[in-house]
Amino acid sequence: MAHSKMNLLDELEERILVGDGATGSYLHALGVPAGACLEEANLSQPDLVTKVYDDYIAAGARVVETNSFGANRLRLARYGLDGKVSEINWKAARLLADAAKGKNVYVGGSVSPLQVRPTDPVLTDDDRRSLYREQIGALLDGGCHLLFLETFTELSELLLALDVFQNLSNVPVVTSLGISEEGRLGSGEDFQTAFRALRKAGADIVGVNGTCGVQASLSLFDRLELGIDDVAAAYPNAGKPEFYEGRFNYSASPEYFAANAPLFVERGVRLLGGDYGTSPAHTAALAAAVADLKPRKGGKPARPLRVSTVEAKPQPLAPQAPVEDSLLERLKTKPVTIVELDSPKTLSMEKFMEGARSLDAAGADAITLADNSLAILRVSNLAAAVLIRRELKAIPLLHLACRDRNLLGLQSEVMGLGALGFRHLLAITGDPAKFGDHPGATSVYDLNSIGLLKLLEGMNRGVNAVGKDLKGKTDFVIGCAFNPNAKNFDSQVKKLESKVKAGAQYVMTQPVFDAALVKKTVAAVSALGVPVFVGLMPLLNARNAEFLHNEVPGIVIPDAVREQFRHAADDKAAAECGHRFAAGIRDEIRAHANGTAGGLYLITPFLRYEASVRLMQG
Repeated sequence: MAHSKMNLLDELEERILVGDGATGSYLHALGVPAGACLEEANLSQPDLVTKVYDDYIAAGARVVETNSFGANRLRLARYGLDGKVSEINWKAARLLADAAKGKNVYVGGSVSPLQVRPTDPVLTDDDRRSLYREQIGALLDGGCHLLFLETFTELSELLLALDVFQNLSNVPVVTSLGISEEGRLGSGEDFQTAFRALRKAGADIVGVNGTCGVQASLSLFDRLELGIDDVAAAYPNAGKPEFYEGRFNYSASPEYFAANAPLFVERGVRLLGGDYGTSPAHTAALAAAVADLKPRKGGKPARPLRVSTVEAKPQPLAPQAPVEDSLLERLKTKPVTIVELDSPKTLSMEKFMEGARSLDAAGADAITLADNSLAILRVSNLAAAVLIRRELKAIPLLHLACRDRNLLGLQSEVMGLGALGFRHLLAITGDPAKFGDHPGATSVYDLNSIGLLKLLEGMNRGVNAVGKDLKGKTDFVIGCAFNPNAKNFDSQVKKLESKVKAGAQYVMTQPVFDAALVKKTVAAVSALGVPVFVGLMPLLNARNAEFLHNEVPGIVIPDAVREQFRHAADDKAAAECGHRFAAGIRDEIRAHANGTAGGLYLITPFLRYEASVRLMQG
């Protein structure tokens, strides 16, 4: 049966259409191993993929999606399949078109978010457009007459993908949001706002999938006001999963889906399917349940929209310790010095605390504590911060890395810091675990530094990552890192612009060993309207200088400086050489980064705090 845009949309004016269920979990149930690239099965196991299509069609699905959800070049590259994007997507569409031939079924191409990881190359909007264009074009060439842009958690990315599609075809498009149970996207927009934005941008059908079960999905539609011309879709999960013997198991039965199907129709849903954990049995139950139901068009939500908003004016948390004053406020009246002191690699804290006391006595405004930098195991920086705050005046400034905690753990940690009254944080992505002293450890990276900055900024407004009202708000002073030593300085500045836009209030740099670069860095960062603390690390000897230059990412030491160390008579002479050079850079930083423009960020090497104290006193 030939289909067109008018065929599908006209039919949805008259009746409820049933979509298919989960493709991935059904393929796993049919024998594709966990961890395998599901989309590759289009090439190596086409009969198995065809069985999935056939079973959903036989169950009563009128709208079926291709096995192509994650088949963009970026995600396929993780399996070494980036050279087969067109082949995999074309084959997915061709297999479904053949399965649907002569049947009353719409062939829908499935497209997911790109899922860019922190370890992936930085992508421009043009790069993103190219990736979507490649996948969507192959699906259309393979015979799709409908497109699903699904499980998007960032509205801006979904709007970009929609724009790419609209420049390729005018077949119908479903835009589906992976929205939280609380009613917000990861990018912060509530369901009503996102729905209206997508309709305004030209989406034919807007819906939800991939994140909520039946009851949570119904609750989302309870709060959605539909216009007379709006067409909504819902693909709920089969409840929450239980992980058992290497597989995720879902408990919501086909009968449960069928019992709730009329409730979706009452709320204005016209296209109804299933997502994670659903099977052809769920599809058959839905098809039977909606067979005689007619669409509800437009109308006000069943209950008022209740999502957290800035206007709710959450109250600041009541910390369990005196609240720190802000380093940014101090900058308005005096130069500010931040000194980094790594917590120890063992349980012996004596030398660390001795160094912290000396730095505090020398006038450090803050002692900043790295979060297992270079992926080397150390005592928790939070524990070190608690010890510092117990007896010193210096403010603890904690680095917070995305490497070791998933989104849940990061938020729990941040909420705990806020509850304890810690304010100053430096948001970083974190060095990969495989390059540290525990190479078998797993790097998590649910977020990168920009995502973490957005999370912290949201908590300052009183909401968590999924938009839930925290019934209070944090008061973090949020910093980010900047590497002026990179080969492409301008590219780093553009990345820094994104960090400032995401919520960074100040900048701390990698150590700088060139006076001209100090001036250039301060000028570039000050132009963004935030203060910068320029990094300074005293060098100890020739070996130290060579190691930092050649083996530590983000550090560049000029040849002339390393040559001076090579000619030092002994370690004492080398240390004096290092101090003189560092003092010169210190004076340059103070000259260009004074007052509200910024301050000094001293990085203490190997707990040699005497070198930092000497530079502070000079």
